[in-house]
Amino acid sequence: MRIAVISDTHDRYPEGFPARLQAADEIWHLGDVCDPSVLGEFAALGRPLTVVRGNCDDHFGWPEEADLERGGARFLLTHIPPPRAPSGFTAVLHGHTHVPRDETRAGVRWLNPGCVSRPRGADPSFAWLTVEAGKVTSWIIVPLSP
Repeated sequence: MRIAVISDTHDRYPEGFPARLQAADEIWHLGDVCDPSVLGEFAALGRPLTVVRGNCDDHFGWPEEADLERGGARFLLTHIPPPRAPSGFTAVLHGHTHVPRDETRAGVRWLNPGCVSRPRGADPSFAWLTVEAGKVTSWIIVPLSP
């Protein structure tokens, strides 16, 4: 399963960006969408779209966290990373920092795709997550042209 992971669009994204996600089986947005209409082109791709609410989001229809199981692996999607690794999860995916991350702590993988619109110390980015047989087999940060 190949999942496009994005975060922190903050009302905008580069022109043509949604088309780059056509190969995704799913799309996960880790918060700070801001204006829900920003999701229109992503939803139009026809892939399942999971969104969690960020600290800049006023859309209370989105959960603060999502607990998802894909390919036998369990994922916690949240905007602000929790202080400790939750038990029973393969990975915690978060946004908020605007900085890409791939780190393992207490046996849990912590992943951040970076920021689509306003990165800190790196190019704008998103990530491809590949899950097979209960494992994260690939996490690739993809830089976007500024």
